[in-house]
Amino acid sequence: MTRSYFDQELQSLQDDLVIFSSMVSEALVNSVKALRERDVQKAGMIIEYDRKLNDRRFSLEDRCLTLLATQQPTARDLRLIAAVLEVNMELERMGDYAKGISRITCMLGPECTLRIPPEIQKMADLGVDMLGRALDAFVNKDLDVARALPLEDDHLDAMYNQVSREVISSIMAHPSQSDQWNYVSWAAHNLERFGDRVTNICERIVYTITGEFTEFDAREPAASGVN
Repeated sequence: MTRSYFDQELQSLQDDLVIFSSMVSEALVNSVKALRERDVQKAGMIIEYDRKLNDRRFSLEDRCLTLLATQQPTARDLRLIAAVLEVNMELERMGDYAKGISRITCMLGPECTLRIPPEIQKMADLGVDMLGRALDAFVNKDLDVARALPLEDDHLDAMYNQVSREVISSIMAHPSQSDQWNYVSWAAHNLERFGDRVTNICERIVYTITGEFTEFDAREPAASGVN
C-alpha cells in the first residue's frame, strides 16, 4: 500500500466518522422529539436504528485495525488512528443515549401527561451542536476549538441540575407520579452524559495534535497540560 493510498484511507476514515456523528445526532434529536410528543412508534424505530449505529462502529473499527495490521504508521499516524478508534467508540455510546431516551418514551407510554421540562430540548440542541463542532475540530485539527468546547459542558450541567430540581419538586407535589418523573430524570442524565462524551472527544483531539494527554475539567480553564 503506497503512502498516497494510506493518506486517502486516513481521510476516508475521518470523513466516515463525520457521517457517523451526523447519524448519532439525528438519532438523539429524534429521540427527544419522540419523548416530547409521546411518540412510542417513533421511539421504537430509533431503538431499531441503533443496530445501524453499532454496525457503523464495528465497520470503522475493522478498517482502523486493517490499516494498523498492513502498514507501519508513524507516531502521528498512530495517534490519528487511535483517535478515530476512540471517537468511534464514543459516538456509538452516544447513540446508546438516544436509544435509552427512546426506551424511556416507551416506558412512559402515549398516555403520559407529564410536562417535559423545556431544558430537555435545550440540552439536546446544545449537545448536538457541541458534537458537530467537535467533529469539525477533529477533521480540521483545530486545537483552539477542542480546548474551548469542554467549557460549554457547564451549560449542560446547569440545565441538568434545573431538571433535577423540577423532578424533585414534582415528586414531592405528586408522589403517585414518582416513577414517571424518575424516567424524565434518566432522560436528562443521558443528555448530560452526551456532553461528557463530547469532552472526551476533545481530549482525544488535543492528544492527536500535541501528543499530550489532557483531562478537561469544565469548572477550570481549559488546556491544563499533561496528567
